[in-house]
Amino acid sequence: MRHVLTTCALLALAPLAFATSPPPPAHLAEPTAELKAAIAGEWRTPEFAARDASRHPAETLTFFGLQPGQTVVEITPGGGWYAEILAPYLRDGGTYVGAIIDPAALPEGRGRDYQQRQKDNIEKKFADAPAQFDRATVVAYDPAAPVFGPENSADLVVTFRNVHNWRGSGQAEGMFKGFFDVLKPGGVLGVVEHRANADVPVEDRSGYVGEAQVIAMAEAAGFVLDGKSEVNANPLDSKDHPNGVWTLPPTNSHDAEDVAKYRAIGESDRMTLRFVKPARE
Repeated sequence: MRHVLTTCALLALAPLAFATSPPPPAHLAEPTAELKAAIAGEWRTPEFAARDASRHPAETLTFFGLQPGQTVVEITPGGGWYAEILAPYLRDGGTYVGAIIDPAALPEGRGRDYQQRQKDNIEKKFADAPAQFDRATVVAYDPAAPVFGPENSADLVVTFRNVHNWRGSGQAEGMFKGFFDVLKPGGVLGVVEHRANADVPVEDRSGYVGEAQVIAMAEAAGFVLDGKSEVNANPLDSKDHPNGVWTLPPTNSHDAEDVAKYRAIGESDRMTLRFVKPARE
């Protein structure tokens, strides 16, 4: 017996067809079990994991649209706080690239020595834990002409609290251009930065940057602002500390008697911005 749906029956079923909404964009989704597992990994440095409540890695990386099969470039990973999450997460099917300053590109002196130590430390970290980092890669770039990989090769570039350094050294324009070049059309740039209350001059040494200033830098390089998140906001941060952001945890550059005061404030107020490289026409 054939079952024929009448017009009335079709109309009755129509609401059901629209009852299930399409899935949200990746950057608006909930953190996945795979990402939560990487964040909970026993290999993470205990002091790093203790800062999760301030740095919100699950929410931040989800907002940036992190996916398992992506090629992700992290700019200046430092001691490897995010590398300890990203490299294991991307190990099977994706690619993690830590972009560090090439010491050989710098003149001899303290700056070169510091960057050499940074390079040696992150490479040792990767070598000492092959189960997590054997597929992680490091690219060394010249800060005067930064290249982070082949053009149009990365799905996601992330940078955490670095923009103030680039502004102070006159390198911001080149860095954002480098991000744009390495990303595929449609790729994402995720930026977390200490947030000033308003624009600050280039010579400002507080560590804070105006949100509008960061957006302008990215847009000048060709990016389109795709979203803002307040996941790393801290309304308790007055941003008028004697030693700038370094007064606050985790650096705690303050007098011993002020420990309780700055611990109560916590880490700095931070902007969390998502930019997209426009897809080709």
